[in-house]
Amino acid sequence: MAAPVLRRAVLFWGRAGGARVARAAAGRRSILSAAYVDSSKWEEREKEVHSLAELATLMDRTYERKLPVSSLTISRFIDNISSREAVDQAEYYLYKFRHSPNCWYLRDWTIHSWIRQCFKYGAQDKALYTLKNKVQYGIFPDNFTFNILLDYFIKNENYEDAVSVVTEIMLQESFDEFSTQLLSLHVLYQYLATKSEFTWEEERNLGASLLLTGLKQTNTVGFSSQLYGYTFLGKVELHKGLRAVYHQMPLMWTPGYLRRALQVMDNVALLPGDIKLCKGAIDVLEMILQSVPEVKTDPEPSEHKPKQTESEETEQSKLPEYLTQFKDLYSKLHSLGKVESESLLTLTTQLVKEKLPACEVEDIAKYEQKLKEWEQEQALLMEREKEMREKAKQEQAAKEFAKASV
Repeated sequence: MAAPVLRRAVLFWGRAGGARVARAAAGRRSILSAAYVDSSKWEEREKEVHSLAELATLMDRTYERKLPVSSLTISRFIDNISSREAVDQAEYYLYKFRHSPNCWYLRDWTIHSWIRQCFKYGAQDKALYTLKNKVQYGIFPDNFTFNILLDYFIKNENYEDAVSVVTEIMLQESFDEFSTQLLSLHVLYQYLATKSEFTWEEERNLGASLLLTGLKQTNTVGFSSQLYGYTFLGKVELHKGLRAVYHQMPLMWTPGYLRRALQVMDNVALLPGDIKLCKGAIDVLEMILQSVPEVKTDPEPSEHKPKQTESEETEQSKLPEYLTQFKDLYSKLHSLGKVESESLLTLTTQLVKEKLPACEVEDIAKYEQKLKEWEQEQALLMEREKEMREKAKQEQAAKEFAKASV
């Protein structure tokens, strides 16, 4: 019963806010400015020209001899991609490099270059695939690269893939930059406004993403996101157990996610100023608290059934108590004028328009500084590579001389 109930709540506030945002979005600029996503500075950097065939042969021979390929070699290969077919080749060598002794040395600029090259040659699917399979490919982008990925999917109104990127940001706990938080919240509420059914895994990922971004914000959107996130996670805890919430997730493994949602309501009631909670998020919590977890009949003998943990039993038994607390807190919030009628989608859109331009200026400055640092680091590696080659030549010459003198 809880899934249809949650679905109705999402549809209600999502459509209400979506209609208003649709009118505002008709003439909107792309989320990130042209200056932010412009690749000219990246393309203008000094870059070595190499034959992909020669680099591929070098890497193949190196692997055959069971020797490690250098981070510079894989970087050169990706920098010299010039076609969609070459992207597929690079994917193979990224995989090989990740499963080699040098896997820890895939450079940040190589990851950035890989995403840029995927965009340049129409292989956005490869960028997303390698990101989602990061353990196999070693693709752990920085915030600037994440933002470019998000912006691409936002511009194409592909919120399914955009949410996949947000999920990866959440799993990597990379909500450090304010711009990434804003873009992620924009994606999450667009997605919630356009989709009505979720698997429990989606609810967990959405809940964790909303919670972690919300904890970074000190405004109505932030606290409402915390409430919404705890509600999603509390629903998963209620129906699938606590382990389903925290397993392989950057979340607490202590029970009581619905209780934490109520605590957010209590905290906001005590806050001074104009911080409120969105009614849409409050409604979703209420409907979850009013629902009763379905008990499915199982033909399997009782001795083979997994036992319900004490924390799960406790959470289910506490639903009436939670509902009473909820009603008291909602009444308190309403009397204090701390219930926001605007949808989270509308508020997030407004927040993005107000705050993102200033974030862009700061991000671009950091990116330009990072380009310089990458260039210096690459130059040092190239110098070290040159020295090692020279040393190898000298050692080889010494061996040949010794051999000839015998």
